[in-house]
Amino acid sequence: MPVDYQLIIVGGGPAGLTAGLYAARGRVKTLLIEKGATGGQVLLTDWVDNYPGFTEGVSGFELMDKMTAHVDRFGLEKKFAMVSGLDLLGEIKTISLENGDQLSCRSVVLCTGARPRTLDVPGEKELTGQGVSYCATCDGPFYRGQEIAVVGGGNTAIQEALHLTKFASKVTVIHRRDELRATKILQEKAFANEQVDFIWNAQVQTIEGDANGVNQLQIGLTDGSKTTLPVTGIFILIGVVPNNEILPMDQLQTDAAGFVITDTEMETSIPGVYAAGDIRSKNFRQIINAAGEGANAELSAEQYLAGLK
Repeated sequence: MPVDYQLIIVGGGPAGLTAGLYAARGRVKTLLIEKGATGGQVLLTDWVDNYPGFTEGVSGFELMDKMTAHVDRFGLEKKFAMVSGLDLLGEIKTISLENGDQLSCRSVVLCTGARPRTLDVPGEKELTGQGVSYCATCDGPFYRGQEIAVVGGGNTAIQEALHLTKFASKVTVIHRRDELRATKILQEKAFANEQVDFIWNAQVQTIEGDANGVNQLQIGLTDGSKTTLPVTGIFILIGVVPNNEILPMDQLQTDAAGFVITDTEMETSIPGVYAAGDIRSKNFRQIINAAGEGANAELSAEQYLAGLK
């Protein structure tokens, strides 16, 4: 049965663009579908200082612009459209678009990504990238000698708070409960670190700042009182949410949070279907490993397609 494409990539962030680059160079008939501008969440990142090859760092926009130009040089076909659903079972996969069109293919790479869980408080959206961050590894070095805050009490929040003490003069952990959820060994390290302070039973109510960025937080306590915390940065580390709304969750194997489970070669529970980047169930979500997974997923898809022939 004829199909529209050998491979369709859903999502145009670092994982999707890298998968597309490998497919285009491999002369695989491929379509990349992206709902907005290629680049994904990286477009919201002010500065990337840990991507190999950019010795002086690079803006998130410029990095994604270069990745897009790279796939364009090899003629990758792209389509900017909203996907409304996918049927991934069987040898022929179907992707439905919101405009009513349907596309068929023999292999799919899912690169729909994830988004940080937000506080949804005044000032958060406006100051994102200007003192509001969701990635300590990405942005920690920009806060050398400054006082900052971390919101959260799980393993990620406490690990990142400890990491941030390498740069910041003081890290205040704001947690909505009176005890941490992080493992005991992480708690012990945090409590023993003189640079780490805690505000318990508290929630950030407002993030305030100006043209220069964040300058203070308004915090509400469970006893009804309020306090102000002067900081130049706030790291919101309360988890991430998978962009899985368009995925057929009854077909794919996922973890408890809704992230897609794959093997080491990026193959999902469905033959011919792969996942790469932040939509995968994994511990670390960085631009560099998203790109690597995208390459791995496409190479696995090529191997699968060769087997069909």
